[in-house]
Amino acid sequence: QVQLVESGGGLVQPGGSLRLSCAASGGAFNLFAMGWYRQAPGKQRELVAVITNSGDTNYADSVKGRFTISRDKAKKAVYLQMNSLKPEYTAVYYCNAGLTITATMNGRYWGQGTQVTVSS
Repeated sequence: QVQLVESGGGLVQPGGSLRLSCAASGGAFNLFAMGWYRQAPGKQRELVAVITNSGDTNYADSVKGRFTISRDKAKKAVYLQMNSLKPEYTAVYYCNAGLTITATMNGRYWGQGTQVTVSS
């Protein structure tokens, strides 16, 4: 069993930055792909960024050039650096872990989510 705990969300002005963190415990973290999803009110949950166990990354078109996903295997953590934030990025952001994460297949394990609000 894998437990994921997100942190780092909050209120930020448009154009600002936030760094989300996800701490993992239990399970074979180093074998898993890790992803960040977000869900805005009234919308479906969508994949924002993913990093494989070998460090390859992929991003949703809407965040390319603004977001960076990274992982620290020693700390069993994954991060999402978010820059140049827009109001439309307001959502609950979820950490996800699994053997495979793609745009159409999420990993097995979820965190509880952290709220990101971009507003002036």
